[in-house]
Amino acid sequence: MARTTRRSTTHLSRRLVQLYAGLALYGASSALLVRAELGLEPWGVLHQGLAELTGISIGVVSIIVGAVVLLLWIPLRQRPGLGTVSNVFVVGLAMDGTLAVVGELDGYGFRVPALVLGIVLNGVATGLYIAARFGPGPRDGLMTGLNRVTGRSIRLVRTAIEVAVVATGFVLGGSLGVGTVVYALAIGPLAQLFLRVFALPEPTAPAVTAAPGIATAPGEPSTPAPPLGSGPVAAPVPGQAILPQ
Repeated sequence: MARTTRRSTTHLSRRLVQLYAGLALYGASSALLVRAELGLEPWGVLHQGLAELTGISIGVVSIIVGAVVLLLWIPLRQRPGLGTVSNVFVVGLAMDGTLAVVGELDGYGFRVPALVLGIVLNGVATGLYIAARFGPGPRDGLMTGLNRVTGRSIRLVRTAIEVAVVATGFVLGGSLGVGTVVYALAIGPLAQLFLRVFALPEPTAPAVTAAPGIATAPGEPSTPAPPLGSGPVAAPVPGQAILPQ
């Protein structure tokens, strides 16, 4: 029992490390895309446009937008998880922190590598965060909630949301360019790859011991006990990874 408890605690600790490492890395990778100045990911275009309009830092804008989107979960009857709430704050803070350290880049010799590194690290961050299984990001929860309420496909709902987000952000002054296209083409395969790399095994559950005085039939297999913890967390369906936005 003690060994099982230690194993379960270690498993939870690794999930938490993956969650916060993934969220922090996601914010840092988004900051690299900003410094590359070759086009941002869809929600980044909106965040940058709002930052240009309001004068607020892009990281703080990301936090505000995440909080507003999370409020939209209420009528959709979506239930946030630890990862959902953490996403709202950690990504924006990590983004502003990275921008404070990494200054503006001059010339394509620096900006193109920053773009490539930002996209790859974004894929790594996605794999870390989703594999931790602490709930979707607020923006993806909006997508799945609308899918359930409207009956429209995930593909259609996501496309509609991101087209609206990109168009609004671009009108407000957000950066739309070749980097946006490269990100859209590369992030799916990268996320799928790193989801497999960072996938966590389920903790081994102890077998149920027969109660005193109750005989067990010869050759009858023991019934495995349910995993320790608050309940099962569904793993993402292959090919349908939800990005931590």
